[in-house]
Amino acid sequence: MNPHEPRPAQPLDVIVVGEALIDVVTSTGGTIEHPGGSPANVAYGLGRLGVSTGLRTAIGEDRHGQIITEHLSSAGVQLLPGSTSLDRTATATATLAADGSASYEFDIRWNLTQAVPRFLPKVFHTGSIATFLAPGAAAVRTLMLQCHDSRLITYDPNIRPALLGSHHEAKTIFEELVPLTDVVKLSDDDALWLYPGTPLEDIASRILGLGAGLVVITTGSAGSLLSTVATQLSIPAVRTQVADTIGAGDSYMSALIHGLLNRSGEGLAPSVLERIGRNASAAAAITVSRAGANPPTLAELHAALPEHQPGKYINA
Repeated sequence: MNPHEPRPAQPLDVIVVGEALIDVVTSTGGTIEHPGGSPANVAYGLGRLGVSTGLRTAIGEDRHGQIITEHLSSAGVQLLPGSTSLDRTATATATLAADGSASYEFDIRWNLTQAVPRFLPKVFHTGSIATFLAPGAAAVRTLMLQCHDSRLITYDPNIRPALLGSHHEAKTIFEELVPLTDVVKLSDDDALWLYPGTPLEDIASRILGLGAGLVVITTGSAGSLLSTVATQLSIPAVRTQVADTIGAGDSYMSALIHGLLNRSGEGLAPSVLERIGRNASAAAAITVSRAGANPPTLAELHAALPEHQPGKYINA
């Protein structure tokens, strides 16, 4: 553990566990670096929404690690003790060809030390590479078990096929983790990679059958599907001019968690699902309207909410 890492002064509303890395984009115009990693993006988005958030990750005491630390700090996100544990920070390098196509190279190791949390948050969120890549994935599972039954657990598998083993292995890991969760959010690409050729409504029902209480499947410009055992609700996407789609799914996840934290004991009634789904769609729309993984502040999200389309109840 780095003795210079800050220690949280009080329990946090959300603890996010997962990878933080540097995205390196190389093109004929030069090289651009920016912080990334789905869990780190979710933590950053929560901080921008005013949620007290800590990130448990694994980075190095190097220049890239400092960039990530400062980025998270700018949103008020606390880097939790033990997070500076590697000799170098992970990177994901995308090389762009003249026609815009990209080739990718990953330099990612994932390991966690001291998996016992100092306190349990209201919400524990994890996902992406951190839940699949050994040896750290085992520590993440241990943390999920510690929070299971006493805290809300949210999970976004954020499938990255190039970094996974076989389809069977990845699907097995996913289905073993779902019973430890309360909320599973995945993109339509994730869903169809896991269950090819299966209608999204049926995929949601399958995941609910594994033990999740709420399944959310985002479908880009087609909106999102929110499902419980009692309700399936389709929420339209918010129309906007798209700059790029970087970070849209992570911004949606951050706003979804924010909405779940602010339910005031209303459970997952259809009206609650519509409200949190609409808020999450608005957050994603703001993010895609500007370049990079730049999620909204709470003030920006509130300003975007008055204009919206109602959700469509598939069944209730």
